[in-house]
Amino acid sequence: MFTGIITGVGRIAAIHDLGTSSSYGKRLSIEAPDGYLDDVGLGDSIALNGACMTVTTLVPEQRQFTIDISAESLDKTAGLTDEGGRINLEKALRASDRLGGHIVSGHVDGIGSVSFFEPVGESWELRVLAPPALARFLAYKGSITINGVSLTVNKVDDIEGGAEISINLIPHTVENTSLGGLKAGSKVNLEIDTVARYVERMLQAGVLVPPSSTYSKDTAE
Repeated sequence: MFTGIITGVGRIAAIHDLGTSSSYGKRLSIEAPDGYLDDVGLGDSIALNGACMTVTTLVPEQRQFTIDISAESLDKTAGLTDEGGRINLEKALRASDRLGGHIVSGHVDGIGSVSFFEPVGESWELRVLAPPALARFLAYKGSITINGVSLTVNKVDDIEGGAEISINLIPHTVENTSLGGLKAGSKVNLEIDTVARYVERMLQAGVLVPPSSTYSKDTAE
């Protein structure tokens, strides 16, 4: 479990094939910031651009760790095969940590495309085209995770190909995540708000009101 608050920006130092065909995944060597791996152990979870991955090897003296990613995960994510590229990092949430963003599972729901990214006043406006399958989960002032970053939706426009969302990025976010390197046409990982998943499921099941409780004031007295 994560919060969408990026704790470091790393770099994809190397990519190695795990097999000889496209049905095999890849092994990624990630270079982390100084001291980032001090409290990381083998088997720990770290989100890479919003995708939860497992640490398979650690080389702290070189500030590097590796993860193995399947062909299926590669097909359903973006930005994890750009050797030399900057990548957002977040360690898994501890029970004692502050929930500074929103509840994030680290499971990418779909890939979006940046349609606009320009400075507006002191901030930046980011617009992303979300695929039709995710459009119904997006709402004004709702939460969305983009490349692992917890963000608030400022505007939603339903269009033929899904939905376009607009987000305001403050300078701190642009400077301290990999989002500052986005441009029109960039592909990004999207994760919808967990609450929206449950609402959708209840609507599909026809659950409009909560089930009657066995507890009542009369029985409690």
